Parts: sequence; structure tokens; C-alpha cells
Amino acid sequence: MSDRSFLNWPFFEDRHRALAGELEDFAGGLDVDHADTDAACRALVSALGESGFLKYSGALDGQLDVRTLCLIREALARHDGLADFAFAMQGLGTGAISLFGTDAQKQEWLPLTRSGQAISAFALTEPASGSDVANSTMTATRDGDDYVLSGEKTWISNGGIADVYTLFSRTGEAPGARGLSAFIVPANLPGFEVVERLETIAPHPLATLRFTDCRVPASAMIGDPGAGFRIAMSVLDVFRSTVAAAALGFARRALEESVARVTTRHVQGAPLFDLQMVQGHIADMALDVDAAALLVYRAAWTKDSGAPRVTREAAMAKLFATDQAQKVIDRAVQLHGGDGVKSGETVEKLYREIRALRIYEGASDVQRVVIARQTLGQYQGG
Repeated sequence: MSDRSFLNWPFFEDRHRALAGELEDFAGGLDVDHADTDAACRALVSALGESGFLKYSGALDGQLDVRTLCLIREALARHDGLADFAFAMQGLGTGAISLFGTDAQKQEWLPLTRSGQAISAFALTEPASGSDVANSTMTATRDGDDYVLSGEKTWISNGGIADVYTLFSRTGEAPGARGLSAFIVPANLPGFEVVERLETIAPHPLATLRFTDCRVPASAMIGDPGAGFRIAMSVLDVFRSTVAAAALGFARRALEESVARVTTRHVQGAPLFDLQMVQGHIADMALDVDAAALLVYRAAWTKDSGAPRVTREAAMAKLFATDQAQKVIDRAVQLHGGDGVKSGETVEKLYREIRALRIYEGASDVQRVVIARQTLGQYQGG
């Protein structure tokens, strides 16, 4: 049984504690068939919608509860990485619509994604611009009442199965970051194609997308022309904390599996846990889990308390939680011995799942740069 004492921390309200119980009932009953990743994701989105959890992924009033998003991602990740992925992308994919969309845009798409009837995606990364978003080269050229999209996006989660993409493209109002805009792009438009499905060590739906003279109406733009970079960063500000929460869920599961292993596995007639070095590993893992949880829920609570941006807090949470989860899971593999690298074992799956979290939505070294600049700004401002 996972440690739930953190729910008594002052970051949470009674509604969060009640939700945690509902999540445990739902996630504990999951039986995900990973043989067909696309089909599994579609089934998970449908199940999450039917169970009511996807209503938290989008906000018709423009207010996302980040603590709730983090609790959901942590719980799902602890039980199944693909379930976490399915939920996360519904939120990230429509985050720009929730936070910056018009009433008409929200009414058109959020009821579909919040019910699980439509799958969403967030299309930001390009072949030559990953962390350097301002270097995006995909273009959106105004032509009468339309914009014409041309270019490629890659490493797009839900690429190939999404019904709608939030896409960022250069509209040219200014050089660099100030010349990007955000668009809602349905997947059935002429000129849109999936050119490559990408395979990774932890299978998820990922693809490279190509847009060739793909027309969207001007009404598909989210926010103002040239506001795309600010919109993207604001969305990542919210969902970066939830990536940290997913890492926390993976780490908690690794700790649970390790405690079970060292208390039931015997060496020379005594439980493995009797070895002081093993006790040291368990202590370090528990410390890393609690420290990560404090940073995750501090960032979420700060945002929910009205902070316009939580760039520093979210970067700290993501950097620490993902990096430490990698270490926790590595220790879990070590404590499991040969079983730790056996294909299909829980800790082996966790080992594959965690690695990507240190890269997407801002790689660890990028988070260090963000934290350093935010810290410098605070001291200079003081």
C-alpha cells in the first residue's frame, strides 16, 4: 500500500483527499493491454472520460486546478505509465484552449476532450527546434480568411491518433519568439499527414507530422497573433509541475516494490532488509520521494493560490522530481537483482518509463538554466 500521509499536508483541501480515494479505486482496477499502444491509449481516454476524471483536464472557465492534475498524474503513473500519458495529453493538448481560447473554441472542443470523445495533442517541437522554441520555422501565412500552414512537427505525443492538435507556427509579427502564434488544427484537414511513427524504449503514440498548404480559418487562432510563445510557456508552466508529479508516481511505485522485495527476499537466512546498506538505500529512496513531493505540491499550490506564473517553482519541481525518480528507480532495479532487468517486471518497466521525463517539456539542463535565470532575476530585483 502506497504511503498516503502526504495528503494531510496543508497543500490539500478535503476535495483533493476525496479525489485521491476515487483515483486509487479507479487506477487499482486498471488492466491495460500494452500489445497495441494506440488501441490502449484510445481505450484509456474513453475510460478516463467515462469515469469523470477527464473533466479536470480542461477548464471552460479558464481555471485549471494544478493540485488535482498532479494528484491524478501521480496516481495513474504509480499504476500504469500509459494511463498517465493518456490523461496528461488530454490536458496538455487543450491547455492553450482552456487558458486562452475564446468561448466558441472552448465550447467546440473541451466537451469532447473532457468526455473522452476526442483525443488531443500539443504540437510544438520541430526537427531543428526542440528546447529552442523561438527558432521554430513552421509557417502560417495569412491568405484571406485563412492561414496556410507549412512545415513539420516531430516528437508529437498522440501524433497519429489525435483528433485535434494545438499547433504553434510562425506568423511573422516579429523575429524569434514574438513571431509565433497558436492554432487549433483538426486532424482531418487536407494537407495534414503523419509521415513517421516514432518508437521509443517506453512505447507511446509519437509521430512526425507534415503540413503542406494546410488551411485553417483565422478563427482557429488561439489568442492574438504573435502571442504563441507566451501561450506555450504559460501552458508548460502549468503542466511542467504535472510531469514532476508523474515522476513522483513512478518513484513511489519503485519504493513500494523495493520495500516488498527486501522484506520478503532472504539472504543467508535473514531478510535482505537486515543488511545496513540495504536500509541505507531504502532511506535514500524515501527521502527523495518526500523531497520531490514537497516541491511538486508547492509548485501546484502556488499556482492554485493565484500566482500568475510559477516558472521557477515548476522548473525546480520537474528537475528534482524527474532526476531523483531516475535514481530511486535505478536503486530499485539494483535491489531486485536479476529480476530488476527481466522484461515485463514492474521495476524494469519503470526504468524505461522514467527516462523520457527528464527530456520532454524542458530537459533537465534547460530547467537548470531557467532556475538560474529566475534566481538571478530575484536577487537583482531585490
